[in-house]
Amino acid sequence: MTRKVTAGLFDIQVNGFSGIDFNDACAISGEALDHALGAMLATGVTACLPTIITGTRDEMDARLRALDRAARASRLGAAMIPGYHLEGPFLNPMDGYAGCHPADSMAQPDPEWVSCFERALSRPILMVTYAPERDDNERFAKSLHAQGKILSVGHSAADIETVARAAHAGACMCTHLGNGVPQLLPKFNNTIQAQLGCDDLCASFIADGLHIPPGALRSMLRSKGLARSILVTDAVSAAGATRPGAYRFAGSVVELGRDGSVRIPGSNYLAGSSLTLDRAVRNVVAWTDACFEEAIAMATENPQRILASAFGRHGIAAQPGEVEWNDKLQVVAARVGDHKYRPTFDPSL
Repeated sequence: MTRKVTAGLFDIQVNGFSGIDFNDACAISGEALDHALGAMLATGVTACLPTIITGTRDEMDARLRALDRAARASRLGAAMIPGYHLEGPFLNPMDGYAGCHPADSMAQPDPEWVSCFERALSRPILMVTYAPERDDNERFAKSLHAQGKILSVGHSAADIETVARAAHAGACMCTHLGNGVPQLLPKFNNTIQAQLGCDDLCASFIADGLHIPPGALRSMLRSKGLARSILVTDAVSAAGATRPGAYRFAGSVVELGRDGSVRIPGSNYLAGSSLTLDRAVRNVVAWTDACFEEAIAMATENPQRILASAFGRHGIAAQPGEVEWNDKLQVVAARVGDHKYRPTFDPSL
């Protein structure tokens, strides 16, 4: 049997896992976080950016403080969590762009919010997703770029000109490109085309076949280029679950369907995913032109490269991780620092 060893996977957008909601300020604890991180390690993830979504200023502050306390108390947190990702509240509140985020809690981009949030934390906010069309004179992007944050365009209606200005001001990423947009858009000058065509922006993709159909994913990866593409899960607490049903996400109930989709009950909007990053790697190999090594790079080297400047600015040294894969591209062992995962059975049998 052929075995391959790669670097550990790095998920830069994950809201929860294995029944644990990172956005639940009341329930998150060191023990709960260890449960989620251990389950993620079993999928080959050795580093992640826990992601906090849109809420009121007080809600987001409470979520971040609770998550940070859990990370400090967690056995795996020191090795696997270098910092956090804010996906909101600086998004576009219009229908379709807001997605499952509460539009009435969205705010104009304000760097002071980020600074106030971060002052109470032991780990930095490394990435912020925002809608640049709401950023007057690119003040927000310029300020956060100067502070060493990674600025990512997402849940945005920004056109070609606006995306270009955002990139010039310091934005370097697109968050889950192809999602957080309405079903109907202008034919050519729309935000997907604007972000896809901007060579200064890398892009993350949710390769679950639901957020982006396989054929569209193949075309988008060809356009953006594999070196500028990053795989993420956008996972919520339903990820890693064994049965469909109701799960908690940021104060709301979401429903895991039999097809693997996660939605707000009664809504057509996806509310994160149940995807695991090892499955995303397998999906990309099966659906696109990418080979295994290229798919792995999209979940290891590429996110590390995009975050390198933020790591350097904040004095973060990434913990080395590695993953062993069998010939069916299934994880059979994973390690980060002194922490190891090995199943009690061979999943290929």
